[in-house]
Amino acid sequence: MNRKTILISGAGIAGPTLAFWLSRYGFSPTIVERATGIRDGGYAVDFRGAPMNVLEKMGLVASIRAQETRTHAITIVDGDGQKLASMPDGFTSGDLEIMRGDLAHILYDATHGDTEYIFDDAISEIVQTDREVHVTFASGASRVFDLVVGADGLHSSVRSLVFGPESQFLHHLDYYIAIFTIPNYLKLDQSGLFYGEPGRKVGIFAAENNTEARASFYFSSPLLSFGRDDIEGQRQALRDTFQGTGWETSHLLQLMDEAPDFYFDSISQIRMDSWCKGRVALIGDAGYCSSPLSGMGTGMAVVGAYTLAGELKAAEGDYPIAFNRYEGTMRPFVSKCQKLVDGAEWFIPRSGFRLWLSNLMWRTLPYTPWKNMMLEMPLNAANSVEIRDYV
Repeated sequence: MNRKTILISGAGIAGPTLAFWLSRYGFSPTIVERATGIRDGGYAVDFRGAPMNVLEKMGLVASIRAQETRTHAITIVDGDGQKLASMPDGFTSGDLEIMRGDLAHILYDATHGDTEYIFDDAISEIVQTDREVHVTFASGASRVFDLVVGADGLHSSVRSLVFGPESQFLHHLDYYIAIFTIPNYLKLDQSGLFYGEPGRKVGIFAAENNTEARASFYFSSPLLSFGRDDIEGQRQALRDTFQGTGWETSHLLQLMDEAPDFYFDSISQIRMDSWCKGRVALIGDAGYCSSPLSGMGTGMAVVGAYTLAGELKAAEGDYPIAFNRYEGTMRPFVSKCQKLVDGAEWFIPRSGFRLWLSNLMWRTLPYTPWKNMMLEMPLNAANSVEIRDYV
């Protein structure tokens, strides 16, 4: 097999995971990343079922556990901080939980020795021929690769360049999310708090061994019109939406301006009939974002990267065969994971009555058989894909 060159757009989770396996299977991966380095911060991501199997095959579980941020008790409080209800332990943290930025650094450390990384650049043009892919970068440089893979997230530039505009594939779920780092001023110990009002939810979670915390904001809204790079516009939207909201909200909004990181985006899914076109393929959120509400986005990214690399190896680089097998394996898995968001209205109720019902449900859940069902649903989805042995 020729040592095929594969350009990967995105140095988050999916891209480096794909590079990890490609380099071990005899391919030559290059990763291009718009940011100037590996991105820090972000929310906690968790693993269970088949995605855990992939991490074990990568030999990274011990490194991840050394930086694990496992959230135990999650308490729903009222405006005075008094407990209203609680969520089952393990409901949000799976078998293994880590901050997204920490995982990205672990993957970078595991791959940069045999993967070429290009930071502070991005793909601006893709031209495919029968034999290769000609890529032009925003910096003006141009190169030729055998294949290109978009692992560049919900707003994938590779998807837009090759498959069509984002509006064809993005399905907004009528919610937004914002997350940023704050001091752990409430002294939370591996725990989290949620406060809700109709159409709005605020959370504080301990992070990095309780040395800091993450503030999270969820709110109901149709698609907003400001640009993705308009950070001040995003912050102002958060201020406007949560003005007058109770509990710790006003203090959190003050801390937002001092935060070293800030993530804001729509809660949306990407739904496509195909993730492959010619010599270009999509993995992770770029092809099948399930939204943060599913709890399976990172798991799908890891499994998708492993499967695509493995099928390329099994097909000895014959990409049409590999792409077809990759889609055949992943599509039922993706479908089940995306359906996990169907209960979003219970997490962020839009009406006072639904909010009351939601709190009642969480309050009574520990005493009902439904508790196990709530924990088993994401595990069943996570185990609905076969992890083949490609070695």
